[in-house]
Amino acid sequence: MLDWIRPRALNQLGMLSMNKRNIDYIARYNDRRAYPLVDNKLQTKLVVDEYEVASPELLQVVSEQHEIGHFRERVAALDGFAIKPAKGSGGKGILVITGREGDDFVKPSGARVSLADIERHLSNILAGLYSLGGSPDVAVIEALVRCDPRLARYSHEGVPDIRIVVFKGYPVMAMLRLATHASDGKANLHQGAVGVGLNLANGQALNAVQFDRPIEQHPDNGLNLADIRIDNWHYLLNMSSRCYEATGLGYMGVDLVVDETRGPLLLELNARPGLAIQIANGQGLLPRLKAIEGLKRPHLTPEERVHWAMTQAGADHISAPQRSLPELEPAFQA
Repeated sequence: MLDWIRPRALNQLGMLSMNKRNIDYIARYNDRRAYPLVDNKLQTKLVVDEYEVASPELLQVVSEQHEIGHFRERVAALDGFAIKPAKGSGGKGILVITGREGDDFVKPSGARVSLADIERHLSNILAGLYSLGGSPDVAVIEALVRCDPRLARYSHEGVPDIRIVVFKGYPVMAMLRLATHASDGKANLHQGAVGVGLNLANGQALNAVQFDRPIEQHPDNGLNLADIRIDNWHYLLNMSSRCYEATGLGYMGVDLVVDETRGPLLLELNARPGLAIQIANGQGLLPRLKAIEGLKRPHLTPEERVHWAMTQAGADHISAPQRSLPELEPAFQA
C-alpha cells in the first residue's frame, strides 16, 4: 500500500518542494562562482580552515595515474584511512578502511579488499567516474574519523554524521544520519541510512525515518532513537554558521562528524542539499526560511545567528559555545 498526501496538505506543512528550492533559494542565494569551493572537497578543506572550522587530517592527494603505484608505501604505517573523490557527490566513490588483515584492507562492514582493488578504485576516481559531470578528478586520502563511541553505538558499520541546513548563515534544520547494513555503512538516506530529526534548540531527537518511513528503533541494533540527544550542540551550530562566511553561499548543507579525539569536524559542504531532512524532522523548511527572509535587521556574526535560531526553536538558556573534546566532555549523551 502506498501512502499519498495532497499537495495542499504539503503546503500547509510548509514543505519546500524541489522546484521552489532550486529557483527561490539555490539560484537566488548561491553565487555560482562559489560552487568550486564546495564541489571540491580539497578546496573546501583549505577555505574553511581560515574560519576555524576543523576537518579530518589530509594525508595525501593522488592526482596522477603514475602516483597510484606508490600507494602501498604511503599507507604502510596506517591502520585506517578514507579515500574520497575531490569532486564526488552523494557519498559516491568514498572508500573507508578501518583495519588490515594480512595483505588485505578491511572495510567497516568487515569485507576485505585487496591492494589491487584499491588501486583500481583510485584509477576510477582520477578518470572521473564519481565526479560531477564526469570530469577528471583527484583522490583525497584523509585520516580515519573514529567517532565518539557514545554516538557511534547508534550507528551500524559506519560513522554517523550530522547534516545542518544553513540559510544566510542561520541554521534552519538539522538531522543525524545513522549508517545501517542496508546502506553499506554509509550515512546516506537514499541508500538506506536512518535519518533522525534534531531539535535546533537542544539537539534532542524529534522523529526518525528510514526509506521515508517512520521508525522508532535502529533496524540493526534495536536502540531507541528517541533517546538521542547531541551534546556540545551549540558549538556544532556555530561551526555550521561559520561556513557561511567561509563560502558566501546563502543556502547550503553542512555535514559534521564528532571524532573521539579531535571533537567536531567538517566532512563536506553541499550547495544543493536534499529535502529529505524535512521528512526526518516531520516539519517543512519553508516557514523557517521565510522567517529569516523577513528579518529587518539580520544578525552579523555566527554567534548572534545561532542564538536567534536556537531561541526561535524554543531554547530557554543558551550558554557560550565551547569546543570540548570528547574525553573531557562527551560529544553525545542518551
